[in-house]
Amino acid sequence: MTKSILEILERDLTKLAEEINNYPDEALMWKTVDGISNSAGNLCLHLCGNLSHFIGFILGGDEYVRNRDAEFALRDIPKEKLIAEIEATRKRMHETLETLKPEKLKEFYPLNVLGKVHTTEFFLLHLVAHLNYHLGQIDYHRRLVK
Repeated sequence: MTKSILEILERDLTKLAEEINNYPDEALMWKTVDGISNSAGNLCLHLCGNLSHFIGFILGGDEYVRNRDAEFALRDIPKEKLIAEIEATRKRMHETLETLKPEKLKEFYPLNVLGKVHTTEFFLLHLVAHLNYHLGQIDYHRRLVK
């Protein structure tokens, strides 16, 4: 199961980088319009922060420190820095999930994040769904602001 989750995360982080690279103008990544409060740049930062925290830090024990407020407050970060953050996130995913023992998936995830305790397997699937939800928003955002 861990291999499958990592494969999907890998696929979707690649798609996230493609979406960011597909913005013809960096300013458009940070644009918001009526009814849409999050820019693609902020969603990208949020996705990287979310995965780096919940997988890299919590499961992997790396030294990542999340600043969730900054994920939504920062603006005008160059495209190449966002891509670098995606790559750092990808590295954390591999370092953690490639060494995660299969029995760990059946254990409870160390944090109660969703209002009740879930297995690590369930929470990893939640993180995959969360990534895909926001990836779809970024795709729609890019088409809207072009």
